[in-house]
Amino acid sequence: MNTLRAGLYYIGFYVATIIYSSLAMLIAPLFSFRQRFYLITGINFFYIHWLRICCGVKVNIEGRENLPKEGAFVAIANHQSEWETIYFQILIRPQCIVLKKELLKIPFFGWALGLLNPIAIDRSQRRGALKQLLGQGKARLEEGIPVSIFPQGTRLPVGERGKFNKGGAMLAASAGVPVVPIVHDAGKYWPGKSFAKTPGTITLRIGKPVASQDRTVDEIHQESVGWLLAQMDELEGVSSVDTAA
Repeated sequence: MNTLRAGLYYIGFYVATIIYSSLAMLIAPLFSFRQRFYLITGINFFYIHWLRICCGVKVNIEGRENLPKEGAFVAIANHQSEWETIYFQILIRPQCIVLKKELLKIPFFGWALGLLNPIAIDRSQRRGALKQLLGQGKARLEEGIPVSIFPQGTRLPVGERGKFNKGGAMLAASAGVPVVPIVHDAGKYWPGKSFAKTPGTITLRIGKPVASQDRTVDEIHQESVGWLLAQMDELEGVSSVDTAA
């Protein structure tokens, strides 16, 4: 049954994506970045609503008041599913997302995503990727645009932690903006690279901003990632496999 419901979801997903993205790409270049963001990501509201109708996947947000109402920040989060890449563009509007450049090659979806000025990095060039993150990320932050990063670098199953890189802490320190840690358990209901979806309610928690001014990168990283790990353990009912190092 879950597979059938997921099939219905993806039919609606792809049909809507092709139609909406085609229209959006025609007119989006005429607008400013912020206007383009609101236009192109408007379909994300449909994705989430359609997911609830077809697959019974809902979301409960805790700590929304911790999202800064003014000024830029660096948002970091765990990476378990495709869900967060969709929902975060609803949660933080507008934003600049850090992603692997291969995503921009996906027909329609990736083409539209490219109009949002993401920081598209080549993960095989680690030193160059970090330089790109710090350079382009700081420029976005100076424009007042929050930057979203998944410091694990790739989607991991529930219960696995991997290694959290320090790119988010380094960017926040260089720009003098706070880090906002965000955690969720979407992998329970929409596992990464999985076709089927399991009905249930995703919990998304937003932590208090971690100050970066007059602090070292290690201090910022340990506080923000330490909070993520503790919350992941609580949501998943498991112990961390790896550390934040």
